[in-house]
This record gives sequence, C-alpha cells and structure tokens, in this order.
Amino acid sequence: MCFDPITILSVAGTALSAGGALMQGQQQQQMANMQAKAYEQQAQADQQASAFEQAQERKKQDLLQAQARAQVGASGVAVTGSPTEVMAANAAQNQLDLKAIQYGSQLRQNSLNTQADISRFSGKQAKTASTFEAGGNIFGGLRSIKFGNSAFSPNASAAIIGARGGYVGLY
Repeated sequence: MCFDPITILSVAGTALSAGGALMQGQQQQQMANMQAKAYEQQAQADQQASAFEQAQERKKQDLLQAQARAQVGASGVAVTGSPTEVMAANAAQNQLDLKAIQYGSQLRQNSLNTQADISRFSGKQAKTASTFEAGGNIFGGLRSIKFGNSAFSPNASAAIIGARGGYVGLY
C-alpha cells in the first residue's frame, strides 16, 4: 500500500503534535517538582531562622531577668513577695514570646509545605492532561487520514466486513 505525501505529512504532524504534548506535560511536571523543592527549602530555612530568633530572644530575656534580679538585690528589697511575682510574670511572658515566635514559624512552614504539595499536584495534573491531549491529537490525526473514500480502502473494508455483513477479517 502506497501513501501519498499529504498522508505521510499528516501522520508525521500528528506524531509531532502528540510527542510535543507529552514533552510539555513532562516539563511542566519537572518545573512543578522544582518549585515544590524550593518551597520545602524555604520552609526549612524558616525553621532554622526561627530557632536562631528564639535563641536570641532567650538570651535577651535571660539578660533582662538577670538585670531585674540585680536591681532588686541592689535596692535592698528581699526577693520575696512582689519582686518575685514580677519576675515570675516576666518569665511567663518571656515563654509566651518564645512560643509566639515558634508558632509564627510553624504557620509559615505549613503554608510553604502546602504550596509544595499544590505545586506537585499541579505537575501531576499537567502530565495527565498532556497524555489526554496527545491521545486526542493522535485520534484527530488518524481521523483526518483518508484511505480511498473511507477510513479504509474499499477492498480492505469488503475483506473486513465480508459478503454477509459480519466480521470476517483480513486473510
């Protein structure tokens, strides 16, 4: 069976179109995975920055507590009663400040990890969509190819259908 140049070009164009759709999906998935990795790295960097910020805050608070104790001691007031309650209240507030830093960091990390998951999902969706697009391109390309006046040559159609209208096959 000999194909004319138009049919050959049509088949080649269909193959290129389908291959291009698949490649595009692969590239989109790779880009989404790289973006996800970047989000995860940002989350890890935020965790490290939060740990450093908490350590700095803890040092600052320890220094302020030491100064408060020194002032109480220098004033000649006993470290019982009101001064002790003030120091305890300051310590409790200091703990809240540290927890707030940690909580804010955890929220940012959760957001970045969620963005990473969304990015990966988008990549998978793009890859799946490209597979369907490639299939559609192949189907559309095959529909446009004519073998004679029908999808198959008249001899092939007759051989497949048979004289009585049932499937006979090609022999």
